[in-house]
Amino acid sequence: MQSSLSSRLAQVALLSLTLAGVVGAQDGTAPMPGFTTAGAALQRALEADAIGRPSASAARAHSRALSKETHVAGSPAQQHTRDYVIEQMRAMGLETEVRTYDAFMPYPTGVRVWRTAPTEKELPLEEPPVASDSTSALRQYLTVNGYSGAGDVTGDVVFVNYGLIEDYARLDSLGVSVRGRIAVARYGRSFRGIKAREAERHGAIGLLIYSDPQSDGFVRGDIYPEGPMRNWNGVQRGSVLNGAGDPATPGYPSTRGARRLEPAQMDIPHIPVVPISYANASELLAGLRGQEIPTAWQGGLPFRYHLGPGPVRARIQVTDDRASSGTKPIYDTFGVIRGSERPDELVIIGGHRDAWGPGAADNVSGTVSVLEAARAVMEAVRTGHRPKRTIVFATWDAEEWGLIGSTEYVEDDSLRLARGAVAYLNQDVAVEGARFGAGGSPSLRAVVRDVARLVADPNGKGSVFSEWQRAVGAVDTTTPPMTDPGGGSDFAGFYNHLGIPIADWGFGGESGMYHSQYDDFAWMSRFGDPDFTYHATAARIGAAMLLRLANADVLPYDYVEFARTMQRYVAPIERVQSLKGWSGPTLELRSAIGRMEREATSFAAARDSMLAMSSPGVRFDETNAALRDVERALTRPAGLRSRPWYRNLIYVADENNGYANMTFPSVNEAIRAGDERLVADELSDLARRFDDATRALTHAHRALARPRKGASAPSDVSPGLPLRLSSREPSGLPIASPRKPERVGRLRW
Repeated sequence: MQSSLSSRLAQVALLSLTLAGVVGAQDGTAPMPGFTTAGAALQRALEADAIGRPSASAARAHSRALSKETHVAGSPAQQHTRDYVIEQMRAMGLETEVRTYDAFMPYPTGVRVWRTAPTEKELPLEEPPVASDSTSALRQYLTVNGYSGAGDVTGDVVFVNYGLIEDYARLDSLGVSVRGRIAVARYGRSFRGIKAREAERHGAIGLLIYSDPQSDGFVRGDIYPEGPMRNWNGVQRGSVLNGAGDPATPGYPSTRGARRLEPAQMDIPHIPVVPISYANASELLAGLRGQEIPTAWQGGLPFRYHLGPGPVRARIQVTDDRASSGTKPIYDTFGVIRGSERPDELVIIGGHRDAWGPGAADNVSGTVSVLEAARAVMEAVRTGHRPKRTIVFATWDAEEWGLIGSTEYVEDDSLRLARGAVAYLNQDVAVEGARFGAGGSPSLRAVVRDVARLVADPNGKGSVFSEWQRAVGAVDTTTPPMTDPGGGSDFAGFYNHLGIPIADWGFGGESGMYHSQYDDFAWMSRFGDPDFTYHATAARIGAAMLLRLANADVLPYDYVEFARTMQRYVAPIERVQSLKGWSGPTLELRSAIGRMEREATSFAAARDSMLAMSSPGVRFDETNAALRDVERALTRPAGLRSRPWYRNLIYVADENNGYANMTFPSVNEAIRAGDERLVADELSDLARRFDDATRALTHAHRALARPRKGASAPSDVSPGLPLRLSSREPSGLPIASPRKPERVGRLRW
């Protein structure tokens, strides 16, 4: 069997290398950063074999099963998805674990909205069934934003555009106030939690948020069920929590018995916040008069918008269960393949399992990608190719409420992750179309691009990478742009909190069913991915990424690209300082980044040279440990001054937008505050941390000359093997308290 497997691996390796256009030796070997020459040949073959395993038909079956009903976190239906995922992983042969956390997630028990003047009308809030979509007729989650305040309020209506900080400033300049009134904002341009925060700060007694057809409705294309866009009655649900994790246990895990804040102490909205359709929005906005809107505020509804107030008035009534059962159990699931040589080092892939509706795109598609990647890798293990590092396949609960499941896990296992996590790969909305995109830490972008060259695009025209280039108009000498890890998904705990490198990818398209009851199997089968080939393709990329990172002799981070990316972020700071007449030490920061780039370049050359001469079985444990410290060094234990939980000083979501990425946030938030001295202090602090990162690279470089030769650990690592945690404090991170003995049912992976 081993002989036939070797033959197959050689064949698929040749096919993979041909597709990728890689120029290598005639025997199929090719250079691969982080691998010995012999290891690269085997790895290419192994990846190509795994790439061929994910199945569109299996993806379809998973999607149908997981999206058959609305499965909001904390509900019995969500427990069904937990059981399905665990059953599938056990059938694959994975070790499995379920972790339970108790999170504050109040469910609405009632919601009503009326127009009370100039004529009375109660607005129908539920999304009506579509005849050709049976799932749309099933029970829905009430149209209340997660963490809305409860109450019964009545007031004049004021249109606030997107509800941005600058929109309220414009209203102030026009003499229009929302104090004591009900604000109506359209979705877009910022996270809905920012809209709720700003409405409450400006004195609004309630907020209604609608999806304007200009953004994702008939202005953009045919509406569901004739087309993929949001119809007149479609509603975008979603949380209005600003931050990450259970608001009752800020900064520590919401395990059983944990100390919890009372609702009045939590950083959550206090006013009712209700999402409505653009049909219902037209019932309020069409009759609004008062001030003329600024020209740019006109939306897509077929009438001229006005600001108000008057003559339209509205009433909002929201009740919830916070007093009786606001805290609910949530469940993270894990499937584990223990590493054969470095079981303490973790490569993790995850996607959230919860949704506001059936969630076929958001995020059943991501869960399906994780499951099919797990099957592909596990089948390779069965043929005798256990990965060197431990691979973890995770599905998170309660992401939609505020990244809760992943955040509680990160807070619960911070010591283990700080010591041994190599990378976290995120799958959130893995598929809603055919247009590829990717992002993450600059240190992992080269790996993503290389893997994308190995995977065929389902359109049959080339690789995922070549189609990615074609779609964005990139020429051969340039690379497609990749997004930064600012926030907004389950990578936040890993990257923004702990500094663990992350990557994500997916296939997008024109879509208007986001957070709607219509995000279901019928929509996906008609518009998103009718053949489910892109679901399988996302999993192919995941399987190859996992194997690449799990098997590398030296971790294939690219800190040359990282440093060069960092240099681009200094120029905007210099321009702002010049405009303000400030003289902060940007040269100090540029110099520190330059030192990092030079050391990274030297390290990469030494790594490649050393690996080219290394024989099989050599281990670079000290080098890899130092490499894991590089991005940890760019975190600060005290966190950002504005948000201490966010420790990463490279990327974070803008606190005044929620979606937009902010680079060098400690510096740029000081600039926003107008504090010249603080800007200088933050620039110097950031420069010192880049020097810390460079020292970690130097340590990795010097350790290359000290590889050790040793027998690999047996491939059948004992299920009870405990982690061997170092007592050394990682750069930039405080030591977490040691975990108590594992609770019954927990794996010691």
